[in-house]
Amino acid sequence: MSSEKKYLNSEYKDFFEKSLAKSDPDLFNAINDELIRQQNHIELIASENIVSQAVLEAQGSVLTNKYAEGYPGKRYYNGCEHVDVAEKLALERIKKLFNCKYANVQPHSGSQANMAVFLTFLNQNDTILGMDLAHGGHLTHGSKVNFSGQLYNAAAYQVDKDTGRVDFKSLKKMAREIKPKILICGASAYPREVEFSNFREIANDVGAFLMADIAHTSGLVAAGVHPSPMQYCDVVTSTTHKTLRGPRGGIIMMPKDFENTWGAIAPKSGRLKMVSELLNSSVMPGVQGGPLMHVIGAKAVAFKEALYPSFKQYAKNIVSNAKSLAQSLIEKDYNLVTGGTDTHVMLIDLTNKDISGKQAEKSLEQAGINLNKNMVPFDKRSPFVTSGIRIGTPAITTRGMGNQEMSMIADLIDRVINNPDDNKVISKVKKEVNNLCDAFPIYDEFHN
Repeated sequence: MSSEKKYLNSEYKDFFEKSLAKSDPDLFNAINDELIRQQNHIELIASENIVSQAVLEAQGSVLTNKYAEGYPGKRYYNGCEHVDVAEKLALERIKKLFNCKYANVQPHSGSQANMAVFLTFLNQNDTILGMDLAHGGHLTHGSKVNFSGQLYNAAAYQVDKDTGRVDFKSLKKMAREIKPKILICGASAYPREVEFSNFREIANDVGAFLMADIAHTSGLVAAGVHPSPMQYCDVVTSTTHKTLRGPRGGIIMMPKDFENTWGAIAPKSGRLKMVSELLNSSVMPGVQGGPLMHVIGAKAVAFKEALYPSFKQYAKNIVSNAKSLAQSLIEKDYNLVTGGTDTHVMLIDLTNKDISGKQAEKSLEQAGINLNKNMVPFDKRSPFVTSGIRIGTPAITTRGMGNQEMSMIADLIDRVINNPDDNKVISKVKKEVNNLCDAFPIYDEFHN
């Protein structure tokens, strides 16, 4: 059939065939500018990564058109037979990846995944115990500016002042005093492996549920280069980007399903509901409506990629690069919190460099190096200024950079931090950054 016969008039033809560049050049240019920025900047923000072409294709697919409230086989709308396949693939793959019995791939974010867990396990004003935000925790672990600190009685544990590591002695004492209903392990700016067995021991001691938020380390866990929480924790949440290298989104997992112990009953049968049922209900309709099926499709692609042997090597390279970069920075007299890293994250205290995290972040961005200011434990500066910076290696590892490039990046960072207001130095570093990025291109087919 000719194109002239496909549509009743040109208006419909334009709607279905007109490109973004022609229909909305302003947005097209913004997207293209962002592509160029990503191609020409060294991305060291620990929570960012670069997805595959296949993930981009799935997320930009016609799956976005389908509203699919409910779960596979139990939708509120018809016409869901194909999106059911997409969600089932995501579920099968995530269960295999993390060796878990239950998963929910619908949360729009890690924060919503955490909210669904709290709605399931807690009543309002119940006590939760998570890592202090200023010591590496996350907003959803009990910060007063977040729902978790507003709806629940939130307490925070800290790291040891001398070692920068979780102070389990103090944590145990605090847990015995406040008797939390949920103990949260996991962090957003903690460079060491999470010691799940220690958290499990404390949770058992005070009768708490143990929740792991592995948003940052999930890719490392999946690849076996970081301990898994599955044998220790009651429930596990994560994002699907960061080290897992998928689209932005959230997931909930459990190593095994079990009957709830707080008396939630199925109305018709009178049986105790399984926690899986309660979690599903907490996600939808609890905190969100229809799932983003195009994102779930993209998650399925990323989970399949993470099952490949090459992903295991990639995760090993992330950690190897982080250790190499950390050592290079230590040799240049940078103070790394805990003295190094076991993961993809480095937290650097810049106090001895006489520069704030805010200033370092700004000057490095001008040089084409992206990272973020970050509070360090017992920081005397405000969260808007900070004494530290956080560095991560997922994105640069995705580009194919290795130990040699880590030494080069450490040198580039050091030159800027020692000369934060010197435009000549910043300009020279930026040229070297561009050269380095050109040697490790991303989405190369888009280069002009």
